[in-house]
Formats: sequence, structure tokens, C-alpha cells
Amino acid sequence: MLELDVYHDKNLGPTSRNNSLGRLRLSSGQFVKKGEEALIYYPLERKYLLSWIRGEIGLKIYYVDEVLPPPTHVEEKKAEETPANNEAAAPASSDQQHTLAEEKPDDNNAASPVEATADPPADGEGEKADEAEGEKPAEGADQVEPEADDHDDDFVLDPTSENWAPPMQTDVLASTTSGSIPEIKVARTISAPPPLKRPATPASYASSSVDSPDHSRVERSSFDLVDKMHYVFVKVVKAGSLPTNGNPVVKIAVAGSHVTSKPARKAKYFEWDQTFAFARDTPETSSFLEVSVWSDGGGANFLGGVCFDATEIPLRDPPDSPLAPQWYRLEGGGAHRGDLMLATWIGTQADEAFPDSWKSDTAGNLINSRAKIYLSPKLWYLRASILEAQDILPLTALKEGSFQMKAQLGFQVQKTKVSLSRNGNPSWNEDLMFVAAEPFSEHLLFYLEYRQQKGSVTLGVVGVPLTSIERRVDDRKVISRWFNLEDPKSDKKGYKGRVHLSLCFDGGYHVMDEAAHMCSDYRPTARQLWKPPVGTLELGIIGCKNLLPMKTINGKGSTDAYSVAKYGSKWIRTRTVSDTLDPKWNEQYTWKVYDPCTVLTIGVFDGWGTLDIDGGKEATRPDFRMGKVRVRVSTLETGKVYKNTYPLVMLGNSGVQKMGELEVAVRFVRAAPTLDFLHVYSQPLLPLMHHIKPLGMAQQEMLRSTAVKILAAHLSRSEPPLRSEVVRYMLDADSHTFSMRKVRANWSRIVNVLSCLIDIVRWIENTRGWKNPTATILVHALIVMLVWFPDLIIPTLAFYVFVIGIWNYRFRSKDTLPHFCPKISLADNVDRDELDEEFDTMPSTRSPDVIRTRYDKLRAIGAQVQSTLGTFATQGERVQALVTWRDPRATAIFLGLCLMVAFVLYLVPPKMVAMALGFYYFRHPLFRDQMPSPLLNFFRRLPSLSDRIM
Repeated sequence: MLELDVYHDKNLGPTSRNNSLGRLRLSSGQFVKKGEEALIYYPLERKYLLSWIRGEIGLKIYYVDEVLPPPTHVEEKKAEETPANNEAAAPASSDQQHTLAEEKPDDNNAASPVEATADPPADGEGEKADEAEGEKPAEGADQVEPEADDHDDDFVLDPTSENWAPPMQTDVLASTTSGSIPEIKVARTISAPPPLKRPATPASYASSSVDSPDHSRVERSSFDLVDKMHYVFVKVVKAGSLPTNGNPVVKIAVAGSHVTSKPARKAKYFEWDQTFAFARDTPETSSFLEVSVWSDGGGANFLGGVCFDATEIPLRDPPDSPLAPQWYRLEGGGAHRGDLMLATWIGTQADEAFPDSWKSDTAGNLINSRAKIYLSPKLWYLRASILEAQDILPLTALKEGSFQMKAQLGFQVQKTKVSLSRNGNPSWNEDLMFVAAEPFSEHLLFYLEYRQQKGSVTLGVVGVPLTSIERRVDDRKVISRWFNLEDPKSDKKGYKGRVHLSLCFDGGYHVMDEAAHMCSDYRPTARQLWKPPVGTLELGIIGCKNLLPMKTINGKGSTDAYSVAKYGSKWIRTRTVSDTLDPKWNEQYTWKVYDPCTVLTIGVFDGWGTLDIDGGKEATRPDFRMGKVRVRVSTLETGKVYKNTYPLVMLGNSGVQKMGELEVAVRFVRAAPTLDFLHVYSQPLLPLMHHIKPLGMAQQEMLRSTAVKILAAHLSRSEPPLRSEVVRYMLDADSHTFSMRKVRANWSRIVNVLSCLIDIVRWIENTRGWKNPTATILVHALIVMLVWFPDLIIPTLAFYVFVIGIWNYRFRSKDTLPHFCPKISLADNVDRDELDEEFDTMPSTRSPDVIRTRYDKLRAIGAQVQSTLGTFATQGERVQALVTWRDPRATAIFLGLCLMVAFVLYLVPPKMVAMALGFYYFRHPLFRDQMPSPLLNFFRRLPSLSDRIM
């Protein structure tokens, strides 16, 4: 919190007291980095209750990151003393390990965790301690065990199995294996699983057909909106003492899945540093985890391997420390003394190693197997005010000329109107708006063009770097500057005139990239104007069901589905699950909510990036859209989890098609106080600048289209990329194309809105016609009450609306969350020709006969619209004819009636007149004529201008 007090200096003023002129309090969340600051005027607040304060104070506030000093030499000395202490604290020798191995041959020694940089043991060094953190075991031991550290509190194993043996010594902890799965509670680190003794032959390291029973374990997980997915993680670090000079590979077989690592990097050891994740929810889950080392990827020379019992692999939750890799002795093959450093554990998708690991359900595509979070670049509106130019006459040598300014920023090109000048000093006074994205690395170019009959001639050019343009957050005036024009055809600098410009970044606007009625964020660009968030939105993308096959691979239908969600400036992309029609993601994400009247968009796509067919041509194909779901935050109750399956519906040239179902879970958690949260509903959606200097609808749509192109280009350069077609579909970039189906749907929406008024008119006519005499008598009594007590009119109307709302609560929608409705969209029975017209490109690619048919249909609809507009114009002109003396007799009659009404209301109390009119209007049909009323006949006889239309 920054507090600023303003006082009157007594040394310069007529008073001897330091009078307080106001104070200001600002939250640290409004501060920005250096370079993003802008001048903001804050209103001064009262320091005391009875203080009289007025005025504002302008501030530029920013912060600078402090550079930390380099570490001292004392820390380096402590780091050098640490290996010596570890070496002195290693009392265990190889003879002791021989004794343990002979006393308990079935035991598996568990050592303390070893860092990934630990060296494998060397031959002939069994009697002395290793200077690194590992130690060579005695011959005949089942596992290569590094020497234990003397810090016994580095890990705590709390076994629950009865067969779990207590530790024999303080240096080495031993435990016996059991057929059941021991429940392990880990305090800081977890012991590595022991390998199994089995015949070491190349055939033994193939896939095992033995299925293990289903063991369900209870785990802690922060992913509470999605289902847990169990994975067997295998991290292969490096190997030593391998009898090969090539680049060996590691093959892993578990749960019916086989994977081969990348070739090892040859350094001091053979290094891989790869992590693999195998799904355990498949029915063919194997009982064994087999890790083997081969001389090359073709499997020509088997060097050895290690086998683990899957039921003995430890369980790990993300709050626990990562499992340290261990050295294991390779069995069989040509590596008699080879060692492999790896770590294996069972975890969930919440494990920190999961995002960057190889996954069995993603076909080994590392790029698309990673779930990613993208941030949209910060977009600004750039206002370029082109005022005037001077000293242009010597370049034209004409008395009068037509001049025009063209401004260009990247692919954005805009032009001013043509200015006629006789003295060589044209003026425009026009504002051009552009969209710019941070970081600002481009130049804003201005071209002065001279208009001729043969074409335009460029007289000069000005380049302004975006980094030199001022930023503002309100409508204050920006200081304009003169820029010298340069010759575009020559590199030599010379005076070619000058142009007067006023440039600024308008940070008070919200750069629209979505449609206004389904926008996910309304905050202005300037961070100083942001308000604190009102809550948090949590989304759990569980998976899809019954997806349609989008492509055929080797004669089999296949779909490589992934999901994309967008809210505010944050995009998320799930991993691509390959070759399945029921993908499961179970990924959870969160967003900060600044306005509850916003929309979360979730889309599902079929990716082609995982394929490499026909020389990579398939990878360049656009990702196929499979549907999307929108969730409006204001429809969510606080703290309630909405878990539902939504249909994925797509509208194409052939009609509506259901592509599958998407299962998601959504929860909104309110963080702001109740009154502050409800106060948001009284605030405008868009920032203040949209109301002070509003942008036109056409200009907003043009800027929105530009923003979508910038976002698509930025996100498509990410890795993995969000392709342009995905971004455009999520932002509804093509939602404003002409569609006859949408015209009819919008007309149906208007009729549905006006249906309540139609029902009121129908009820009045039924009451007036005494269809229900009881209701008519009650209406007469209501008229008497409201006429004699007019103060009850507004309370009665408010209470009536309240009763209607309570009554409609019984008929509220029972859907968990609303989604796309083909019935409201009129997509169930739409004409194929209209769909073909809706999805046609601009300009059209259809034949001339089809275009002629569409044009004739459009002309018929235009004729009906023309007649409707003429009817409305006629009624309005008749109202004007009452006092314009277009028909002298009709105007005289109307004015006479007005004078008569005035005298009657002067003499008779208005309550009596109102009651008489009410009773007259609701009189019984026996006292009513079937002909139209005289007032309606009089109005229909008034003249209009329709007889003058040619």
C-alpha cells in the first residue's frame, strides 16, 4: 500500500499551519514495471471526516527490479567442505555388505537417495569409500547400492505390512519383499524398488502376458475436479561400464506398451535423461516392468536389463519430494559389470514429471503430448492523429494539389481523406486507429502521397519507432510533434517537408478480440486501471466420449483429439491423445475472474500434427474442429461443482452433425465480499474510454479482425503451436458472415421477446370482451383504486413484476449449464441451399446460375423489408400531419379537439376523467359498436408522403 499526503507549505503561504490538501492510497497491484508507466490523475481523498478536499494529483508510478549481489566466498568454501564431510561419514565397507548379503539372501537393501550426478562404482574399489555419492557393492549382490549417508533423517519409511523388516544398521536399511502391496507413507523421499531375479536372456525382456490383479490405492491429489489417472513413471538417467562404443538405447516394456529411448549422448557416461509414463488403467496391465539396454535401436546386441515387480513400485504424491535415481546392476547380455541409473514410481497426472514425459497414450509425440498454457500478447490501441503538413509546395511545383497520408503498421494500412491545398500546406485532422502487440519492435510508417490521374506518387516517408510513442490511460491531450519527411527513393537525408503528428497508445480501451456479447474479459490494457479479481474459475477437462473418426490410418478410423480453453488472456491446450474415440485428459486449470458477466469457451479439435505421412504433408493440414462449449460465469453458483457431459455439435454444408460428447467440470469460487461482488453488476462492462471517446461499430469490427490476426500469428509460433484455424474458431472470427438461417433465428428471437407484450394485449382484449366476467370486475375495482390513490401505481407494478418473477422460478431451466441449441439456431430443418450460401467463401466460388438464384431470393426478401419500412414511415408521417396543415380540415378538427380536452380537464377533476375513460374502454360488448372507433378512422385518413414516392 502506497500512502501519499499533500500539504500546504507554511513557508510559502499566508498561513502558519501545515494544512492538509488531501491524501491518496494506492494498492501495490496497480504498480507496473519501468517503461509501462503512464501519467494518471487520481482524485484526492479526505484525511479527516470534516475536511474539505478537492482536486487531483498526477503521478507516474513504476517499479524497478533490484539486481541481487553475487554470492560471497564463504558459501563457496562451505560447498567445498561438503564432499569431505560426506567422505568422512561413510563407515560402511564392502565387507559389511558381504555379510548382509549372506545373512539375508532374499532381502533387498534400500539405500538413501542418490543424486542424478552420482558416478557408478568402479572395479577394485570395494574396500575404500567412493568419493562420489555412490558405492560399488560386493559381487553377487542383487542391486548396485551407493554408500549410505549418515543423515538418517533424510527419509522416513513407515511400513504397514507385517513382513516389512526394521532397519539393521544406521547406514543401510533392509526390507523383505512381500506378495502383497505395502502401503508406504513417505515423509521426504522414497526408496527405490528392488529388481527381480530372473533369467537374463534377450527373449525375457519382451512383453509379458501375465496380468496383475487390480490394486486400488488412495492418494492425495490437488486435481479435485477430475478423475485420477495412474501412471508408471520410469526415469532413465545414464549408464556406465557398457561394452559398446556406439550410442546405446533403452527399451522399456510395461502394460503392453513398448518404447525405445533416444540414442544416448556419449560423455563420461552414456546419458539419456528421459522420463516415460505408462498408463495403468488398461486391462492388459503387466505385472512386470522390464528395462533393457541395447547397443542400437535395431536391437542387434543385448547388453543387459533390469526387471521390477509392478506391485513393489512405490507410490508418490506431488507433495512428496521427487524420487532420486538409483544405480542398478544390469543382468545378462554383454554388460557383465554394466550399471544403469534410473528411478521408477507410480503417480498421477499431477506429478511434476508428467508434462515433459513420454506418454503411452500420445503415440510418442513429445511435442503434442505436453499440455501447455499460452498467454495472449498485450494488445494496445495506437491512435495516430494526422494534423497537417508543411513545405510541400516545392516538391510539386503546382498551385493546387491533392494530398493524402497513408499510415502502415505491419499488415495494417489506413489512409486519410484527400486534402486540397494551394499553398503546399495540406491539413487533415484525422485519427487513425491501429492495434499493436508487445513487445514493440516495429515502426509506424507514414507516406505522403500526391494524387494524380495516373496514380499516386509518394513524396516523403516518416518512420516512428513504437518504443518512442507515449502511453496514456485517459483522454488527456498528447503533445504533438513535427517529423521531417525523407525521400523514399534515396538513402540520403534531406529536407522534403514536415508533417505534424500526435501519437499515443490508448491504454484506457479494452482491445476487443471476441464478440462483445460473449467476451471473456473487459479489462483495459493499462494495468494501472485493473480492479482486484472477484473470484476464481476452475475448469476440469475430463474427456470425450463417442467421437467420430476424423481420418483413416491404415484402413482404420482414427481421431487424435485435444481440447483448447480460452478465458481472458490465458489459453490452455491439453495433450493430444492419439488413436482413440474416447480420449481422457483429466487436466485442471484455473483463471482469475474480474467480471462475472464473462464467458469461458472450450473447444475440441482433431490434430494432424502427430502424423508424418507422405513426407510430412499430413502434418501441414489444418486441425479439424469438432465443436465447442460456452460457459457463462454469471450462471454459476459460488462453490458449486458443475460436472456434466455436453454434446459437441457442428453445423456444416450437410446440416447438423453430432461429433461426440465433452465431459467437463466447472466451479466458481467467489473471493470478493458479497457487497463488492454485487456492486460489479452496477458498473459498465467496458472501460471509461469507450464512453468518453466511443469507437464506431464498423471501426470496432475492423480493429477486432486485426486483433484476431495478430493473436493467431503470435500463438501459431508457439511450441506446440495453436494453429490459426483453432484461434479463429475459438474467437468466432467468422461469426458476422451473412446467413439466411441467422436472419430467421434472430427474427424468431425478436418475436419471442415481444411475445410477452402480445400476451398482455391479448389479455386486455379478453378482459375488455368480458370473456371472464370476474376478472373484468376486478379490473374495474383496480382502476378505481389506482385513480383515487395514484401513489399506489408504481408500488403495484413493482409488486406485480415480483410476483411474475417468483412464479417463473418454478419453470426455470433444469439444465446443469446451457449450451448450443440447434432448435433456437433453426439448424434442424434448414435448407441445404442456405447452408451452402452460409459456408461459401467471399467472393463466392459457386457457378453463375447459383449466384443468380441467390440474388433473386434476396430480392424477394428485400421487397418484403421494403414494404415493412414503408408502412412504418407512413404511420410516422400521419402523426406529423396532425399539426403540419397538410390536410387543413383534419388539422383544424384535431386542434379543436385539443382545445376541447383542455377546457374539460380544467373544469373536471382528472381523476373523474380517468375513471370515466377506464369504464368506457372496458364497457360490455352490448354497449359497443363492431365498427372501428372514430379516432382510428380519423387517423387512417391522414395524408402521408407515400403518394410522392416515384
